[in-house]
Amino acid sequence: MKKMTAALAVTGAFAGHAYAQSSVTLYGIIDEGITYTNNQAGHSTWQETDGAINTSRFGLRGNEDLGGGLQAIFRLENGFSAANGNLRQGGRLFGRQAYVGLASSQFGTITLGRQYDSVVDYLGPLALTGTQYGGTFFAHPFDNDNLDNDFRVNNSVKFQSPNFRGLQAGALYGFSNDAGDFANNRAYSFGASYAFKGVTVAAAYLQINQNLTTASISNTNGALNGDATFFAGRQRIWGAGVKYSFGPFTTDFVYTTTLLNNALGISAGESGVSGGFGLNGGSARFNNYEVNGRYTLGSPWTIAVGYVHTDGSIDAARPHWDQVNVQAAYLLSVRTQVYLQTEYQHIAQDGLPLGAIISGLPAASTTPNQVAVTLGLRHTF
Repeated sequence: MKKMTAALAVTGAFAGHAYAQSSVTLYGIIDEGITYTNNQAGHSTWQETDGAINTSRFGLRGNEDLGGGLQAIFRLENGFSAANGNLRQGGRLFGRQAYVGLASSQFGTITLGRQYDSVVDYLGPLALTGTQYGGTFFAHPFDNDNLDNDFRVNNSVKFQSPNFRGLQAGALYGFSNDAGDFANNRAYSFGASYAFKGVTVAAAYLQINQNLTTASISNTNGALNGDATFFAGRQRIWGAGVKYSFGPFTTDFVYTTTLLNNALGISAGESGVSGGFGLNGGSARFNNYEVNGRYTLGSPWTIAVGYVHTDGSIDAARPHWDQVNVQAAYLLSVRTQVYLQTEYQHIAQDGLPLGAIISGLPAASTTPNQVAVTLGLRHTF
């Protein structure tokens, strides 16, 4: 993807120190489309949608060479709706990412700020959701495992190792920033991946702890605030996956489990229910099984197909979901893509008063089925 880069080279001396070469890169994505949905809150709907694949964004990233293989690095990434110009991520200026750190070619990278967790870093590339091959609308139900990056971790320090013959590992800790309650709204995660020839394997874990009595965050200065999918006293996500690429074809299998304790609610944005979907304070579980494949039909065509089965346990119900996703994309240039994609979701409710809801749509279906078809344009810069 072609970048617009401003490179600043400064040489000279000040108090005996030389200033090394620095660079700053402006980048972004604008993704808009027209979506037909068979049922949202009881009605078929035509609407303009922002980010059926990737929500629109722009960002700045930069580095300064400090010598000896060491660099100072930073990233500031904004999320916005191209449909109306509004800020995303709760109105934050740089709600997608905001961090600064040091990167060593020998010892790895350490960064501090608002960042992605290890599940996103290591398992995310193996799922179609969160990538250019399906993105937002291909997320697992409620984005329960956060593979579509619904939330980021504030107040976090993250380490990523160098790539050692295909092996890479990392860990993150998000502070509660609460002097009186160290564990209230904190997060920690770790993960690793190994790539050899056409095979990649990965595994990761994330845990979030909060002290909650209602479906609202009690410590708003902590690791999560305003973009959490679930309201729960403890949330744990773990999983593993494998990728195999041969020639123009790539196939992946990803398994994740999300376990909630003291589960009090699901956000309005992910449940498709105005005001959110309340839970009874017990435990909840989601087991996700995704198999996907993508094929390059000779440049500039790509086809991606995915199937996700999710077993759930919510209150006294045992629902399960099945979702089929298909995308066909055509590159008009290296930076501009036209795509047609469709999603079909079915929920076996087991008495749960919730219809099917494809992630990224504003309202759930009044039936156990929901279908969406999007014709879109995605431009990167």
